[in-house]
Amino acid sequence: MPDILQDLSIAVPPSRVFQGVTDPALLDQWWTVRSSGRPVVGSVYELEFGPEYRWRAEVTRSEPGVAFEWRMRDSDADWVGTRLGFTLAPIAAGTQVRFYHRGWAEANEHFRITCHCWALYLRVLRRHLEFGETVPYARRLEV
Repeated sequence: MPDILQDLSIAVPPSRVFQGVTDPALLDQWWTVRSSGRPVVGSVYELEFGPEYRWRAEVTRSEPGVAFEWRMRDSDADWVGTRLGFTLAPIAAGTQVRFYHRGWAEANEHFRITCHCWALYLRVLRRHLEFGETVPYARRLEV
């Protein structure tokens, strides 16, 4: 099974990155249109990307400042059962982030598009956490 793997550093502490990937208000600044959920293992996040894209993901790992993971439950068929996660480690300049999206059935067109999109979304996450930049949802893949 192919996996998407991205590494990046973000110049804020691990606790702030954890908040950025778990707090619905912050998720809505870099990834979703609207979201809800709590970073507690077993809880479910609602992740909305527009009227036709209302997804659900179960929290499978949550260690504040260290790691967070969802398992996709209701989403595009290619995403169902995949796991999205972040591991965080403190570094002198802030946080080393290791992102993964594991469990794809095949490296199809949707996988290739998603690889590219994750790189763009993670850049928006970094810019938001470091500089407070906000990019409207419709423009996030253009920056």
